Amino acid sequence: MNLNKVFLIGRLTQDPELRSTPSGQQVCTVRLATSRVWNDQATKQKREATEFHTIIAWGRLAEICGQYLKKGGLALFEGRLQTRNWDDKTTGQKRYVTEIVAEGMQLGPRQYGAPNGPSVSDVRPARPAAPQSSPAPREPEIPIIQEDELTVAGIDEDAKQIKDTDLPF
Repeated sequence: MNLNKVFLIGRLTQDPELRSTPSGQQVCTVRLATSRVWNDQATKQKREATEFHTIIAWGRLAEICGQYLKKGGLALFEGRLQTRNWDDKTTGQKRYVTEIVAEGMQLGPRQYGAPNGPSVSDVRPARPAAPQSSPAPREPEIPIIQEDELTVAGIDEDAKQIKDTDLPF
């Protein structure tokens, strides 16, 4: 079994770059920074390391990224790793880059004073919509049984006493 799944939560290092392919497909490039903090055992001081990631979104997800994401904003991306290669025209060397191809995105909390819009949104590429039905009925409340109630529904008050020989162990 194989698995290629990535989850990243971080801040955008620049505004997203939204563009179109010649066939009209939308593609958005997002640059994301993630940090990790730990205590250095040798110096007993707090340390921090930051990694920078390139995320590629396609189609409707690309449009949403271009519309709602801004530099400095917090976002969660779900996707897969993909490595591309090409020949460098100037040096003739083979070049490689590993990127995250986004399959889903969640916006972080909206900044104070930001324009109206979703404060938190789970965004995935459009899939065929299932027929909409009426809202799900509310679940009935669980009844609270008071300790002083003597009877339980379906059980006689004169229940047979359990003997030690009835126990299987």
